Amino acid sequence: MVKFLKNFNNNAALVVDDQDVEWIVIGNGVGFGKHQGDQIDDQKIQRRFVATLKQNVDIDAFQDLKPQSFVITTKVVHLVEPLLKVSFSDYQYFVLADHIDFALKRANDGIDVDNGTVRWEVKKLFPKEFHAASQAVDLINVTADVILPKSEVVFMTYHFINAGSDGSKLQETIKITKLISGIIDIVQYQYQMHLDPESFNYNRFIAHLRALMVQRVSRSNGTGSELDQSLLQLMQVKYAHAYATVERIDTFLQSKAGWRLEPDDKVYLTLHIWRVTHRQKSE
Repeated sequence: MVKFLKNFNNNAALVVDDQDVEWIVIGNGVGFGKHQGDQIDDQKIQRRFVATLKQNVDIDAFQDLKPQSFVITTKVVHLVEPLLKVSFSDYQYFVLADHIDFALKRANDGIDVDNGTVRWEVKKLFPKEFHAASQAVDLINVTADVILPKSEVVFMTYHFINAGSDGSKLQETIKITKLISGIIDIVQYQYQMHLDPESFNYNRFIAHLRALMVQRVSRSNGTGSELDQSLLQLMQVKYAHAYATVERIDTFLQSKAGWRLEPDDKVYLTLHIWRVTHRQKSE
């Protein structure tokens, strides 16, 4: 049995149980019309948080979130957890609720921070999470009677990746995705062409970039494999444009991540850039 202590809004309240443990409970109308000491109907509680969540999030922040945001977040979590076989922690649930609340505000204000390139990279790197995010955005649009911008699918994807991993992995994922997006921008600028994100060669290129990024995250500079320098010289002559693009990418990675491409990285990246641009031009 839990008793009412404080209302954050009609759908979120602070309660105390028989062991004097304080909880934040979420549910449709869970705190409506309640006074301190009133018993809370367990049937109305959809999710509960131990109030020590205050170590990570000020529990008073709950009162700033609209009741509708909690209702929608609960629906999204119920949709996504079985799809991705993940479980949202209390903290992840609150962060998602906070994001959805702000997304609805941005939509009402007509604000959209979009990056089409990043969206394509996220879609290819994390197809299951991206698909779940697309369904979640559709659900939000119907429930809240809004039209969220396409960029929200990317943001939702990050949250769903986070639900299945620890925070450090999420930060690594975001970093890698942004680096890949930057590399794609460099290639398209150097070749004055738009790469087709639906093509087989583009997907192969993305797969190589992802493998390169993951490998570089896990090792330090100067630990790459030995390479015959004549092979690198051959790349410079035979694929001059692609190699020049790799040099620009090397500068970009040094600036954004503090990495230097190893000679073998440059060889394989040169070949992949030549392949993805040459074959698209042929098509």
